[in-house]
Amino acid sequence: MTLNAWYEKGMNPDEYIEAMEVNKEDLLYIYDNFSLPADEDFFEETKNKNLRAIILTEDWCGDAMLNMPVLLKISEAVQMPVKALLRDDNLELMDQYLTNGTARSIPIVIFMDAEGNEVGKWGPRAEKIQASIDESRAQLPPKDAEDFGEKQKQMHRFITKSYRDNPENWSIVYESIKQTIQSI
Repeated sequence: MTLNAWYEKGMNPDEYIEAMEVNKEDLLYIYDNFSLPADEDFFEETKNKNLRAIILTEDWCGDAMLNMPVLLKISEAVQMPVKALLRDDNLELMDQYLTNGTARSIPIVIFMDAEGNEVGKWGPRAEKIQASIDESRAQLPPKDAEDFGEKQKQMHRFITKSYRDNPENWSIVYESIKQTIQSI
C-alpha cells in the first residue's frame, strides 16, 4: 500500500482524540497549555513545503500523549494535514518503521510531500527525552529482582507525570520535531 493510501485510511486528529480512552485528558491538557514560540520564519518555510503527516500511535502510549499535541500545534501553524493510524491495527506500516530494527515504538511521524513520497520521519522520542528515559532505566534494579516490576511502574508513573506537567518537555519535543522538518 502506498503512503497516500495509508494516509487516506487514517483518522483525523479530532476523531482519534474523541475515541481515546486512556490518555485523553493528559493529551488535551498538554494541547491546551502548550504555546508555540514565535517562530514565524520556520512556520512560513514549512508551509511552503506542502507537507502532510501520518502519526502511528496508540492512546495508551505516554510518549504519544506528549508528542501528539506538540505535533498538532505545529501542524495547525503550518497548515499541514495530519492523520492518525493505530499502531496495532496497522502493523504492516508500523513494521516499516521499527526502532533499532526490532521495536514497534511509537509514536512515529511520517512526513510526506504533496505526491505522497516520504520526505522525513520523526519518533518515537526527542533525543533529550530518550537520554532521560535511558538514565531512569539505568537506575532500575535488575529485571530478575523482586522489586523490579514495582520500581518500573513507579518510573512510568513519574515519567508520565513529567510529560504532562513539565513544559520543558513540551519545548524539547517542539525543537526536535522542528529540527526534523527543517531537514526536509
